[in-house]
Amino acid sequence: MTKTVAITGATGFIGKHIVQNLLAHGFHVRALTRTVSKSADSKVAWISGSLENQQSLQRLVSGADYVVHCAGQVRGRTEATFVDCNVQGSKNLMQAALESGQCQRFLFMSSLAARHPELSWYAKSKHTAEQQLTAMRGNMTLGIFRPTAVYGPGDKELKPLFSWLLRGVLPKLGAAEAQLTFVHVTDVAEAVSQWLLAPTPHSETYELCDAAPAGYSWQRVQQIGCSVRNGPVRLITVPLPALKVLADISVGLSRLARKEPMLTHSKIRELTHPDWSASYRSLSEHINWTPKIDLERALREGQF
Repeated sequence: MTKTVAITGATGFIGKHIVQNLLAHGFHVRALTRTVSKSADSKVAWISGSLENQQSLQRLVSGADYVVHCAGQVRGRTEATFVDCNVQGSKNLMQAALESGQCQRFLFMSSLAARHPELSWYAKSKHTAEQQLTAMRGNMTLGIFRPTAVYGPGDKELKPLFSWLLRGVLPKLGAAEAQLTFVHVTDVAEAVSQWLLAPTPHSETYELCDAAPAGYSWQRVQQIGCSVRNGPVRLITVPLPALKVLADISVGLSRLARKEPMLTHSKIRELTHPDWSASYRSLSEHINWTPKIDLERALREGQF
């Protein structure tokens, strides 16, 4: 019997890939959106609404077997902005899923940043949401995915870094000995489907990263860039004071544009943290999934 998946964040970078992967695996997909565009996938049942609107969430999860919560706030100039979406919005969705009486599994797309809630408003909000959902879940199976830095087609955050790398310049943030990890969006999407397809998934928190044995150092990223472009790559340190100035400019411009900024002083602490090591082994032990795309392959094939 074909299962129905209700998903939030389906129009975002990661969410779009998850939807396509779910459809490819034969799931029926119902997705929440504030506005249904003319270009929206006709194979998806679109539900107009938001995480703040409990009635629309009830319509979204009605008759759904599984819920994938991918929507999240990644930009903001105040802590409250992250709390409203990432914490309260997640609780609203879990409440709707519990009340539906049919939902069997709830998968929350968190972040590796949640491992260090002290670093940023975003990290704290994801960590708090994990705790709140765990307390609420009752008998429902709750999976929590903590992907590291996600990149791939459609990404706007890491693409500039990799584009500069292939031009021969690599801006370095934080310490030279920092441990970095990445995961390709198609691997993340496949992990979601495989968790839903698993006969008896665990209620557990899982890290997602690629298969690079020790992750990446800045020097390793530089080496990969040199190999792929067949030329030198200059590693340039971006000083912390310069980052703070850029953050101030970003916040100022966002106020003029009436948009939320990505770069803030809170975000800088996250970006310059020295240890973003991760392991996908626990997830691979429980479901039929292993990451297939590492950074070098993605750059060689233009999959970023």
